[in-house]
Order: sequence, then structure tokens, then C-alpha cells
Amino acid sequence: MEAVYYTITAVALYFISDWLLQRIEIAAGRRFDQRTLIFFAILLSLALISFAGIRSIIAP
Repeated sequence: MEAVYYTITAVALYFISDWLLQRIEIAAGRRFDQRTLIFFAILLSLALISFAGIRSIIAP
């Protein structure tokens, strides 16, 4: 069941990261040159936080 939680969270984080990156670019008024790297940093940060949360909730 843990795999399902992680998979659903990963898919949600992908879309949230994309949305956040678009909002940041709109606020900056331009598209970033290193867009992929920024997307990865956002996704990694959110994944580490949310996966740690899932682990603490699921852990016996």
C-alpha cells in the first residue's frame, strides 16, 4: 500500500511543481533559461518533505 501512497504523491508533486514554476516565471515576467533545473529543484524539495511526512505517518 505504501507504493500507492508514494506514487499518487509523486504524480501530484509533478503537477504542483509545474504550476509553481509557471507562477514564478509569471512573477518574474520571463521564462528562465535553466527551466529544467529549477523544476527539478522544486520537485526534489517537495518530494523530500512530503515523502518524509508519508514515512512518519506510515511507520509503526
